[in-house]
Amino acid sequence: MTEVNLKKGMPNLDEARRRLSDAIASSKRGGLSVIKLIHGYGSSGVGGALQKGIRASLRKRRKKGEIRGYIPGENWSIFDEASRDLLDGQPALRRDGDLDRHNEGITLVLL
Repeated sequence: MTEVNLKKGMPNLDEARRRLSDAIASSKRGGLSVIKLIHGYGSSGVGGALQKGIRASLRKRRKKGEIRGYIPGENWSIFDEASRDLLDGQPALRRDGDLDRHNEGITLVLL
């Protein structure tokens, strides 16, 4: 798994989406199957523009078949079925510091 900080430098949503596209393309070329996105949660307490916009982009990409899926950070838990499936296939991810932390500021992308 590679980690991509989409919020570094406080980009607008368009720039963050470009970074996402680059990260997906680069990771696929490198043979990776999971990307951990750091997009933050926003200071409003109800989710920020990056979190909402990036996840909307991921939904579209999943529908188009560009990615296999994604796991929101708040679901990244041993109690979540999609997370367990991923962990079964890649047991090393059990060492991820965000596992079971319900971190709404991250999303795992399945390539």
